[in-house]
Amino acid sequence: MQLTVWTYEGPPHVGAMRIATAMEGVHYVLHAPQGDTYADLLFTMIERRDKRPPVTYTTFEARDLGSDTAALFQTTLREAYERFRPEAMLVGASCTAELIQDDPGGLAKAAGLPVPVIALELPSYQRKENWGAAETFYQLVRTLAAPPASADGSTAPERPARRRPLCNILGPTALGFRHRDDLAEIRTLLASLGVDVGVVAPLGASPADLARLGEADFNVVLYPEIAGVAARWLKRSFGQAFTTVVPIGVGATQEFIAEVRQLAGIDAETSLPETRLPWFSRSVDSSYLTGKRVFVFGDATHAIAAARMVTEEFGFTLVGLGTYSREFAREVRVVGEAHGLTALITDDYLEVEEAIAALQPELVLGTQMERHIAKRLGIGCAVISAPVHVQDYPARHSPQMGFEGANVLWDTFVHPLVMGLEEHLLGMFRDDFEFNDAARPSHLGAGERVEAVAPAAAQAEAATLEAAGWGEDAEAELRKIPFFVRGKARRNTERFAAERGLSRITVETLYDAKAHFSR
Repeated sequence: MQLTVWTYEGPPHVGAMRIATAMEGVHYVLHAPQGDTYADLLFTMIERRDKRPPVTYTTFEARDLGSDTAALFQTTLREAYERFRPEAMLVGASCTAELIQDDPGGLAKAAGLPVPVIALELPSYQRKENWGAAETFYQLVRTLAAPPASADGSTAPERPARRRPLCNILGPTALGFRHRDDLAEIRTLLASLGVDVGVVAPLGASPADLARLGEADFNVVLYPEIAGVAARWLKRSFGQAFTTVVPIGVGATQEFIAEVRQLAGIDAETSLPETRLPWFSRSVDSSYLTGKRVFVFGDATHAIAAARMVTEEFGFTLVGLGTYSREFAREVRVVGEAHGLTALITDDYLEVEEAIAALQPELVLGTQMERHIAKRLGIGCAVISAPVHVQDYPARHSPQMGFEGANVLWDTFVHPLVMGLEEHLLGMFRDDFEFNDAARPSHLGAGERVEAVAPAAAQAEAATLEAAGWGEDAEAELRKIPFFVRGKARRNTERFAAERGLSRITVETLYDAKAHFSR
């Protein structure tokens, strides 16, 4: 355990909160001290939910540690049941309360409530948020969707005959990145294939809905980090197969459709929505983006999908790939090896920042942390994965999955590069009488010019160049080079100077290096 300013994932009880908040008729009683009660901020401020999360805390204080905190938990549990009357309850402890070992599960069992009470064992000092969400969902499914025994002693229930195949959609949660929009897109796609949706869980599902999970023919797993464990249990218990392709990108969506057809037994070809991505990818406007160097980091699902999209559908060059999802490190490493890379598996943002600074990509695809890192380094960035901020929960429909999601991701990936070109043009004309930093904005009319203040990022970059031995004339010439090749030009020039023992980089050095590496 280490002290950090930023973290990619919260403790596992935050994952449990995401499941409880996503569902209906479920209440979570969390044994936690004063100060651990921050669920309201997560869901009402960041995700803009219109109601408070269904979480009740014991909120014990230091003075309570000298008395019976176990009795406090049982009292809180009974009061929460009487007040909210849920169909099922979750009980557990926060990372701090875990240390006092009050055993919420045993205490809840002794309380004798008339509804299912699921005890969560979430080791806060070994696991993180996504694991906690997956474990919570698995425990709910295992408790509430237990298959009834049939007459011959087998556990697989008989399924009624029906005209259209039926599936469940598993994985969407509260505080999930674009989960609401992804769900709407996949529902539409499945309907166009002639597949009905039985239960969506955990988002919007009740305990009664979970009891119906076994009625479906197969399961669609949208987010393996959340629903993978539960889907495997459902396969063992009900014989339900589940999808393995996450439909992010045109190619992956087409493979997802083929997989769904195979699981549903659908032979006939059906008309499907079109995406504009292939047309854009072949357009003149996109041709100058081919080969751009991209660094990808995020949860495993979105990092793997983005790596495939940027290389197969955009023609970019993947120079770095990583994830904080340690449970899926093997899968990410396999993708990295396919591109000749060693995947970065870490939950330390400083390691990620160091890797980005060393690789100097033209585009970073990551989380809100990489957005801050890229901004400080002067690199274009787009957010593709949690953790995210309130701005990444737009009011508009903005999926990442399906064909419409591919359109959204085209804009997401390309716009930072295009806007960077605009910034480059402004930089080229920085000394023009109308565009220089000291000029009064034209929309304010004539007037005295104002003194410009150099942005902190520009100051930091100038200090870095000076430390590397760049002269003022060479630095000015370097800034004329478009941003998307500037990093490469700088690296080649510094390498050229180092190989020749030059301690000072001049304009002549810059152009000599250009001539050398152009041969």
